[in-house]
Amino acid sequence: MPSPSIHASTVLVGAQAVLIRGAAGSGKSRLALEFLLAAQSGRMPFARLVADDRTHVEAANGRLLARPPATIAGLLEVRGLGLRRLPYESVAVVGLVVDLGTPSERLPPADHRQVEIEGVILPRIAVAAGQNAFLEVEAALDTAAAYDGSPLDS
Repeated sequence: MPSPSIHASTVLVGAQAVLIRGAAGSGKSRLALEFLLAAQSGRMPFARLVADDRTHVEAANGRLLARPPATIAGLLEVRGLGLRRLPYESVAVVGLVVDLGTPSERLPPADHRQVEIEGVILPRIAVAAGQNAFLEVEAALDTAAAYDGSPLDS
C-alpha cells in the first residue's frame, strides 16, 4: 500500500527535514524557497528540497519519513515565476513540523509544541498568518543546534 500523501512541502535542513503544512496560499512553497536560498547564500549550512505542495509520509522505526510524489519530484512552484526544477532528496527524516496560518501563542504549552503524524510524535511550530515563518523556524533550529536537542526542547 502506498504511503499517505499530505498537503505539505518538505525541505531537508541540515540532517533533518522540516515538514511545512498549511492551506493553499499560506506560504509553504515560499518558506521552502527561503530555506533553499539561505543555504545557497551561506546563511545556513545545507538545505535541499524534498517535496513541494504534496509529501508522502511513512512511519519507519519510530521516525517519520518524507518523500516526494514521483510526478512532482524536484519541482518547486515559485509564485509569479511558475514551476522550477531543482535538485531534491528522494527521502528524508522529518525533525520538525511547521503549521502555517495557524493561531499561535506567545508561550505555547508543551502539548501545542508537538504533533502526531502516522503515529510519530514530532516537535511543532505554529506560525500565525502575517508572521515571518522563516525567522521563527530558523530560531528554533538554531537554538536546537546550540543546545543539541529538539527544536522545541524547553
